[in-house]
Amino acid sequence: MKATTISLMMMLFLAGGLVAQEQRSPEIQQIGTDLMGALTGDMERFERGMQTLDSLLAKSPQDPVLKVFHGTGVFARAGGAFEKGDMANAMEFFQSGLQEMAEAVEIAPENILVRARRGVILISSSREMPPEMAKPLTELAVGDFEKVLEVREKEQTFSQGSNHKRGELLTGLADGWNRLGNAEKARGYFKRISRDLKGTVYEEKANAWLEGKPETKAASFFACVGCHTN
Repeated sequence: MKATTISLMMMLFLAGGLVAQEQRSPEIQQIGTDLMGALTGDMERFERGMQTLDSLLAKSPQDPVLKVFHGTGVFARAGGAFEKGDMANAMEFFQSGLQEMAEAVEIAPENILVRARRGVILISSSREMPPEMAKPLTELAVGDFEKVLEVREKEQTFSQGSNHKRGELLTGLADGWNRLGNAEKARGYFKRISRDLKGTVYEEKANAWLEGKPETKAASFFACVGCHTN
């Protein structure tokens, strides 16, 4: 796997980290902002966020929100290690990040911030991986997004979300199921996007898939369109 691809995947994760997140404490919001430093190459800010997480986890080692944030940060570190050609540390970060995120989900399987944050990094990072490596990550991401949607619809809050939040979640599900070989489920979600998100880029992309356009086969076609979308 190319180092530049891994680095790009980390950027996708950090840029897409706002998808479907719940209200957070000011402290967690600041940590999230610090982790976003990786987007601009401000690794000092990124590491500051990680150090804050280390300190908080030392006091509350079983806090699922802290664990998932820390796990995604460790996973992001894999990108930097791959970029430097440090394969041993890259794989260690990769596996450690996955394990920490899995522990967070095990502690709080109904917490949609936890599920959404893991789902975002896994769906983004899996898009350009070899199929045998991508499949288990895509399966986890789809499971996370299905849980987020289930909880949101049970609470009757999903329809109140922005176009971006709803579009990214439904597109993640549609794209994920498609890449897992379940075209029927993918079609159902793409049709829902086309129906419920009219006039948005999500509708355009969903229609492109429904019409069988070749550009939808590109790995990056369904990547996050940006948090500027309303």
